[in-house]
Amino acid sequence: MMRRCDLPARDLRLLDPLFVYPSTILGREKAIVVNLEQIRCIITADEVLLLNSLDSYVLQYVVELQRRLTTPGVGEVWQSEGAELNRRRSRSFDNGFGNTSPDYLPFEFRALEVALEAACTFLDSQAAELEIEAYPLLDELTSKISTLNLERVRRLKSRLVALTRRVQKVRDEIEQLMDDDGDMAEMYLTEKKSRMDSSFYGDQSLMGFRSNDGGTSISAPVSPVASPPDSRKLEKNLSIARSRHESMRSSESATENIEELEMLLEAYFVVIDSTLNKLTSLKEYIDDTEDFINIQLDNVRNQLIQFELLLTTATFVVAIFGVVAGIFGMNFAVPLFDDAGAFKWVLIITGVTGAVIFCAFVWFFKYRRLMPL
Repeated sequence: MMRRCDLPARDLRLLDPLFVYPSTILGREKAIVVNLEQIRCIITADEVLLLNSLDSYVLQYVVELQRRLTTPGVGEVWQSEGAELNRRRSRSFDNGFGNTSPDYLPFEFRALEVALEAACTFLDSQAAELEIEAYPLLDELTSKISTLNLERVRRLKSRLVALTRRVQKVRDEIEQLMDDDGDMAEMYLTEKKSRMDSSFYGDQSLMGFRSNDGGTSISAPVSPVASPPDSRKLEKNLSIARSRHESMRSSESATENIEELEMLLEAYFVVIDSTLNKLTSLKEYIDDTEDFINIQLDNVRNQLIQFELLLTTATFVVAIFGVVAGIFGMNFAVPLFDDAGAFKWVLIITGVTGAVIFCAFVWFFKYRRLMPL
């Protein structure tokens, strides 16, 4: 795979299903490495190499890609299954340059578009499901604060944070591609392959012309050192050098003509940005609900403090009766004990004094704004 697609090992490691990597789109010399959610593939100028192609989500991507590739102007679509890798390949009869339709996209951009659409649709559907579940739960929590509802909201917020990170990573990856014209120019694989093929055929014709010209010579000298295989190897090296030079020239020219890819990325940037706005709005709604619940809890806490304050005041007033009872319980002679109505007057005076003290405390609390008026 590294030799075939001219990819380093670290790029292939992004597609390893045993590791979890964030969403990534990498443009290389002969391939585009795509890791978007469950879509992990390598896109070349004429084929798509997929991992986990038996997964239902990936199968939907394959079906959609085949449907779009079976439009007029696109030829053969075939499938080859292997032990770990299924290959989906589609070739255009005219290499994509015979179609002059204004909405034409090269093969690699069609495959990339389907991958972006699949990832954006999947993330948007998850965001919609989260919204459907979140709003009724938050409304229920505002009306009834319970441990069960708080636990459900906590789990919901954890899912929201994880989904927001995934959406944010896809959005950042698309935005990074849009900001770098060189990376976008590097992804024009069909154009680069066409230039390399034309350069190769030009070199072949040049070699044929030289061989014909050499056949007409009568006394062509033959070097005793250089051999025909060495000369073919030299011509091959020159051809490879010219191909790389043409590839660099095509990248430089594609930098000036990246409107197709830029418009494609802008379309899905708007979609993924809309999904991120939904999640941001949902997070703000959760934060507002948490603030409202905190205000409610603070209000209840303040009411409890006020009730505790009144209860403490009442306890102090009742303690006055205990002080009076303790005084009259002393074992000494008091002339007041001989009066028959003394007990009644003691109770009346003590009760009135306690009520006056309680009212004075309540007035003081209201004056200090410790209790609502």
